[in-house]
Formats: sequence, C-alpha cells, structure tokens
Amino acid sequence: MGKLGASMKSNLEPPLAPPLAPPGAGLPRIELLIARLLFATQRATGNVATFNSRLERERTTIRRLLQGLEGDAAARRVLIRRPPGLEDSSRYWSVWMTLEHLRMVNEGAVRVITGLTHGTMPPGKASTAAVKPSPQVTGAVVGEYEKSCDALSAAAAGGKLRTPLRFPHPWFGPLDAAGWHALATVHLGLHRVQIERIIAGLRTL
Repeated sequence: MGKLGASMKSNLEPPLAPPLAPPGAGLPRIELLIARLLFATQRATGNVATFNSRLERERTTIRRLLQGLEGDAAARRVLIRRPPGLEDSSRYWSVWMTLEHLRMVNEGAVRVITGLTHGTMPPGKASTAAVKPSPQVTGAVVGEYEKSCDALSAAAAGGKLRTPLRFPHPWFGPLDAAGWHALATVHLGLHRVQIERIIAGLRTL
C-alpha cells in the first residue's frame, strides 16, 4: 500500500469504543503465571548491559515502524488482537497512545530506579490503571517518549541495581532496581508488538 495515512479519511474511525475490560483488570490467571515465569527466566539470564542492548534494539525497531506513517494515521485508534501480556483495555489504542503509555511507564521506572539506588522507597504504588493514555495525545509524544528511553538507560547506568530495597509491581511483586530496569525493557518489547499490530490494522481501513 505504500505509506499509510494519505488515503485515509477521518470518518473511518469507529464512533464508539468497543466493549473492553476496565483498566487495571490484569491478565488471565494462567497467562500471568506464565508471564511471571518468563520474566524470572529473563532476569536470571540477563544483566544491565544485555537489557540496555535490548532496549536500544526495540527503540530502533519502533523508529523504523514510525517512518511508514503519514498524516493522521498514527493518531487513529485500531482494535487489535491481544498479544500475550497486554491488558484487554489496551487493545484499542493508536500509535501515539502507545508511545504515551511507554513514556509514562518509562518515567515511572526511572523514578523507582533512582529512588531505590539512593536508598529511598518511592512514594505511592505502581498501578497499571494509572498509566493508560489519553486518545487526544499528539505527535509531540514522539520526542517525549525518546527522552524517557534515554532517561531509563541513564538511570540504569548510574549505580548498582541489585538494591536491598524493593518496590512492588502489581503483577510481579517486589522488585529491586535491576528488576524494574529489566521489566521496563521487556515492556517496551511488548508494546513494539502492539505497534506492529496497530499498523497492520491501519492497512485494512
């Protein structure tokens, strides 16, 4: 089809969002158990350097995916088939919404990593419902998302990540700074898959 967006008309957007599970509903129990096992295996076989390398690979892939979008295509919400690890409430996002979600999660991970590596327990608690993006997000999010990835890499390079303090994640339990760095990197890969599926869906409009 070539570059997306040029032939798309705004009236193709469905007027109503499809019925989905509420934000923060989580994953099916068996899927969550598998996700925990896979994440534990990834942590056991990886380190800061390997996760940073993976982070940069995912960023490069996402940049390449964005290059094929034009006009309002990246702002268009698409209902996708749910990849494992993604909440049902996140299936109807645009590319810009996905990047905004990544920005919020990355910035949260940076705050947690910085706090733990300085011996301070971050305030509040992590919530998947609290990091859902607005449909009104614009292309300005691209630069903010990239800054959040830079900040994540910098936070991981700034100290020892095997911290005695641990901050809990709602799905994976208490994690040290190394765990939060690893989780943010794996999370980026999950949403790269989401972006791929959104773009594939755009081609059918």
